[in-house]
Amino acid sequence: MNGEIEIRVEQAEFSELNLAAYVTGGCMVDMQVVRNGTKVVRSFKPDFILVRQHAYSMALGEDYRSLVIGLQYGGLPAVNSLYSVYNFCSKPWVFSQLIKIFHSLGPEKFPLVEQTFFPNHKPMLTAPHFPVVVKLGHAHAGMGKIKVENQHDYLDITSMVAMAKTYATTEAFIDSKYDIRIQKIGSNYKAYMRTSISGNWKANTGSAMLEQVAMTERYRLWVDSCSEMFGGLDICAVKAVHSKDGRDYIIEVMDSSMPLIGEHVEEDRQLMADLVVSKMSQLLIPGGMVPSPLRPWAPQSKAAKSPGPLLGQPQPRPLTQGGPRQAQSPQPPRSGSPSQQRLSPQGQQPMSPLSGSPQQQRSPGSPQLARASSGSSPNQASKTSSTLTSQPRPPVQGRSISQQSEESKNPAPPHPHLNKSQSLTNSLSTSDTTQRGTPSEDEAKAETIRNLRKSFASLFSD
Repeated sequence: MNGEIEIRVEQAEFSELNLAAYVTGGCMVDMQVVRNGTKVVRSFKPDFILVRQHAYSMALGEDYRSLVIGLQYGGLPAVNSLYSVYNFCSKPWVFSQLIKIFHSLGPEKFPLVEQTFFPNHKPMLTAPHFPVVVKLGHAHAGMGKIKVENQHDYLDITSMVAMAKTYATTEAFIDSKYDIRIQKIGSNYKAYMRTSISGNWKANTGSAMLEQVAMTERYRLWVDSCSEMFGGLDICAVKAVHSKDGRDYIIEVMDSSMPLIGEHVEEDRQLMADLVVSKMSQLLIPGGMVPSPLRPWAPQSKAAKSPGPLLGQPQPRPLTQGGPRQAQSPQPPRSGSPSQQRLSPQGQQPMSPLSGSPQQQRSPGSPQLARASSGSSPNQASKTSSTLTSQPRPPVQGRSISQQSEESKNPAPPHPHLNKSQSLTNSLSTSDTTQRGTPSEDEAKAETIRNLRKSFASLFSD
């Protein structure tokens, strides 16, 4: 199974089995096997059961319901379920489920035969019409069924019911043209027609001709409705009679102990084997690798948006051209978000790093820029020039080309006229966000900016 687990099959009849079931230890089965002409008892612990034998039959004196109870006590999964196997140990009990389907679907969609139940012989005084079929107790393969032609024979059968000390049912005799059997194994459907050749009123007795017929929607509705009883039947079959007047009558439903018929017996056995393996796989590997709504796949990590860096505090900086590449994660756009815009020092209009800086909007020959450059130290001039001669930035990951083209078509609004200290402060802060450094370098740069402010304030105050 799944190329990893080996399945070992043990086959035996109920008469060859014994068991002991425990609350925590499961079920231990003892099986009698014949080795070299000698019976040997071998014990094993089963994991799954396929029931292909009737657990109870009055005609043969077979009553293995205690073994079914023990297997259920040990918590063993089975096909069909042990709960349904135990419920199928009484045909009137199963027929009561057919009555529920009959009342639910109606006589047109689910034509159930008319039947009367008697718990003992005392209420069996007479039948509404003759001939009738009397069924005694719980039996299979045509046993316990008698056709009664008149009232005198009916009274004789009543005395036999009294001797049997069991329940009985009576149903109207249907002069049938052929029998119908619709079987379902997992999701496979087949329909058969059986016509008696020997002339016996029991089509399953004597010689009969078997033929596979087309599966109609009417037949599919019958077997699908019956497969829902007792918590679900993975293997079942519906028996019906087609009368000479062209009407159908459903008479019985069978579970996994049904006999296989027709030319496709080997195919049906393989379907049962595949069904068992599928059920075992669901028990050993529940859920598999399919994510459920309560346990979805882990979402990919995304970079959280944070407000723009403040001056004087160490903040992480975006990658510049030529910088080392990190793990790929979509970066949010730097412009267009109010939380990512930086205010100028004196409450001016918010400025975005991606939109043009005040220095780039001014002409190269501006006297204010020349004065600022001449009045600063060489180190300060190099920092200022690196900001003024800005290079084109690479596109931010996660942004499409169409979005970038739209941004380029919409120029940023012009900023109001700024003084020299504001221009240099903004240019330094812009260059500061485009460089990567360690926290110690950030503190040093922040201290440098504060010193520059003091020097610029004293420089331009006079």
